Amino acid sequence: MSTQFQAAAEKRCDALWFIMSHHDFNSEKEIMRTNRVKQKLNDGGVVTILSGDGNAEMIDFVGQLDVDGVWLEGEHGALSWEQIGNRSRACDLWGMTSVTRVNKNDEGLIMRTLDRGSMGVVVPHVNSRIGAQQVVQAAKYAPVGLRGMFGGRQSYGVENYYQQANDQTLVVVLIEELEAVQNLAEILTVEHIDVFFVAPSDLAQTMGHLGNYQHPEVQETVDSALAQIVDAGKNAGTLVFDETVERYVAAGVGFLLTPWNLWVAKGARVFLEKVRSAAAS
Repeated sequence: MSTQFQAAAEKRCDALWFIMSHHDFNSEKEIMRTNRVKQKLNDGGVVTILSGDGNAEMIDFVGQLDVDGVWLEGEHGALSWEQIGNRSRACDLWGMTSVTRVNKNDEGLIMRTLDRGSMGVVVPHVNSRIGAQQVVQAAKYAPVGLRGMFGGRQSYGVENYYQQANDQTLVVVLIEELEAVQNLAEILTVEHIDVFFVAPSDLAQTMGHLGNYQHPEVQETVDSALAQIVDAGKNAGTLVFDETVERYVAAGVGFLLTPWNLWVAKGARVFLEKVRSAAAS
């Protein structure tokens, strides 16, 4: 057995042990899965979330990398309700957190995404305190919010699911417009939001720098917003790459989103360049 295969098998066994250790097979009553990303953030850790188009099999594959969560793209991707169930289930197999972005701040979308099995929800274009409160109302059961009374597959066999779900549901809001940055102080006063994620590309557009999130003015605004979030004692998140990850971690950012497809492209370019070089020699 290769070292790589053995390591992957051991990680899968660890994940299965984690799942089994949270079940009492002598009783029909069980506890809900632990939300790895939420727990790690609450413990003061840094979490890595992978984004990029894929399917349940691809998620199963990246599970061996020991990332904390996978971003399911429901705003810009072709994610169906059925796929949320399958892809979040693949995350569960490895103990990773499924984090699904919906396409608008809508109570029905948020509720149904969680009912389908996603352990977290990402809501775009949250520009005000009222908008942030609406997210919490939709994502949490009473007494915190008013999420519709239906559990979905994460509730199967779980004792007191409605009480446990509030503690295990990850809530992320996107700060991606200049209006949101201007209202950030008020947005940060809303409780029960786990991550305030500063999204550079949409922010650049609202600042008049379409397609240029690297513009110095945009980068200064991103850094200022992240610092404001960290200084408020909240969890800050943003998009990171190989070249920026160390800078953002040093700045106190705890929720790191990175696209796995860039890793593939980078590796492919290196390999193909070696092929061309070898063929030319």
